[in-house]
Amino acid sequence: MIRAIGGWAVTLRAALRWTVFIAAGFATMAVVLFAFIYWQAASLERQHIDDVILRESAAIVASRPNDAAQALKDWLNADPHEVRYGGLFGPGGERLAGNLAVLPDALPEDGRPHESVFPTIEREHDPTDPEDVRAIASRLADGRLLVLGYDIDELEDVQDVIGRALALGLVLALLLSLLCGTLIAWRAQRRVASMHGAIGKVMRGALSERLPVRGSHDDLDRLAGAVNGMLRELERLVGDIRGVGDSIAHDLRTPLTRARARLERCRDEAQTVAAFQVSTDRAIASLDQALAVISAVLRIGEIEHGRRRAAFATVDLGALLRDAAELYEPLADEKNVSIRLDLQSEGHLVADRDLMLEAIGNLLDNAIKFTPAGSAVTLSLVRQHGSMLLRVADRGPGIAESERERAVQRFYRGEKSRTVPGSGLGLSLVAAVVRLHGLRLVIGGSGAGCVIEIVCPDSESAAPADPGDDCADSGLPSTTAQLNA
Repeated sequence: MIRAIGGWAVTLRAALRWTVFIAAGFATMAVVLFAFIYWQAASLERQHIDDVILRESAAIVASRPNDAAQALKDWLNADPHEVRYGGLFGPGGERLAGNLAVLPDALPEDGRPHESVFPTIEREHDPTDPEDVRAIASRLADGRLLVLGYDIDELEDVQDVIGRALALGLVLALLLSLLCGTLIAWRAQRRVASMHGAIGKVMRGALSERLPVRGSHDDLDRLAGAVNGMLRELERLVGDIRGVGDSIAHDLRTPLTRARARLERCRDEAQTVAAFQVSTDRAIASLDQALAVISAVLRIGEIEHGRRRAAFATVDLGALLRDAAELYEPLADEKNVSIRLDLQSEGHLVADRDLMLEAIGNLLDNAIKFTPAGSAVTLSLVRQHGSMLLRVADRGPGIAESERERAVQRFYRGEKSRTVPGSGLGLSLVAAVVRLHGLRLVIGGSGAGCVIEIVCPDSESAAPADPGDDCADSGLPSTTAQLNA
């Protein structure tokens, strides 16, 4: 109970951190955006005021001197909101016309808008109360000074309205960001919790359990996909281990039971030394069969763990096939089967020669075992499509297409091979050697016979692939579905 509460507390703290982080990000973006909007709105309004007083000042300056006072009066009268100010002053600064009480101090006479403070007249408010304005001062041709101004209280009012609206929007954006952050954090935590639950089931032994994938292709989906791939491989390996254990027990039980029965019979029935020797020889043969199974399993394990990579060197493939044919020729003669060597090309491979010879030997042994008497087994070296093919073809029953992927599994025996003595480890050993060298194993053939190829790179300088490389996976059962009929 305490652990559960602690787990929820950690989850809540993580969710809170996510929420605060997301909300802070949203709030920062909102502040920056609203500040830009506020600044842009104020700038546009100020630019509008400047355009108004610039345009009117230019028009009055361009008019006839006698019309300047009337033009100023007309501009001031066309002001229902009472935000315009103007004055016409003599060369000495005396007021001639307009609603300005005195000439503003420190207003440059450059014909450009500036911010200034005007003491005004003809307003209902206190004449001594100055107004903040945008103003422009320009000299007329006769020396008089024209001053026009525009009250920026309206601008400040607009800025206040925009500011309040943006502040309200910021509060709403912050609340929305908190809501979104909470929702996003909750969904993320829920996905993590579901993954954690699936991992817990796997830790308790449910290897078929998989992490949930939503299909959104986000980081969590990619992580879940990678972990699921690892779990599939783990489930396969554990299943192989269980299957191997069962198969070893089954394959060892028969010869050991036979050996025990023969020894018991020898103990109870042997009357002469010769009879005793016959029984013990048969028991020893049964034990040798059991030892051969154990040795084959250990051999495959040694190869799969890459313990023989130190012996890699450049191997002449043609010479390798000739040696293999010569080595298995006596066995073929015993079964009245011939070995036909077909070296259509020459090639080299960086490999462990002993392991490659052992792999070719296993293929030849299987081919001789299943080929009818009077037929031939063909051992070929062919260059094809940029690769060197080490090919073993027989005239036996072949391997059904539906069984080819399982044919390289340890102890697997197809329906057509159950009546033939064997342990079901030959192709497993070949596949292990192929994986170690980063080559490809292809099982094919038509209805009459089986064709097995080891596909090698067509390069004398080809370096062995690392067992972890993608190409090394080509020795896995999935590649045996490839057909070279």
